[in-house]
Amino acid sequence: MARQVDFYVIGESSDAARLRLACRLAERAYLAGHRVLAWAGTDAEAEALDSLLWTFGDGSFVPHEPLGESADAPVQITASDGTPPGAVGFDVLLNLRAAAVPDTVEIERIVEVIDGEARRRQEGRDRFRAYRESGVAPTHHNIENESQIGNG
Repeated sequence: MARQVDFYVIGESSDAARLRLACRLAERAYLAGHRVLAWAGTDAEAEALDSLLWTFGDGSFVPHEPLGESADAPVQITASDGTPPGAVGFDVLLNLRAAAVPDTVEIERIVEVIDGEARRRQEGRDRFRAYRESGVAPTHHNIENESQIGNG
């Protein structure tokens, strides 16, 4: 399966900025008619993303829920350690983990979100290299701030 991998890199060094950018990207994909699986690195990060999706923008509403509650919401959130159960049926995977998405996860598009924190930048470089070594040509997008991500 051919994959598209996009890295969105924001200069701000904070979990909050990274998660706000993730919300904007999830909203953009949802508004374009995609089903999104947000794969968080920890349960706490999944909970923070879940809360922020309710409040990140005035007038924004992104229907979402934890993976497995039902199949209704177009944006689902998981912090699964292994391959996320139920990854089938999604066409965008929003990766917030330190590791690259394994080839065993069959998904058309992977969106990587990186902030300016040194450790996460290095993990992002490692993921970029891993994708290239697997034959994927990732695309890199420098973002001044999350408001640069439009709604469409």
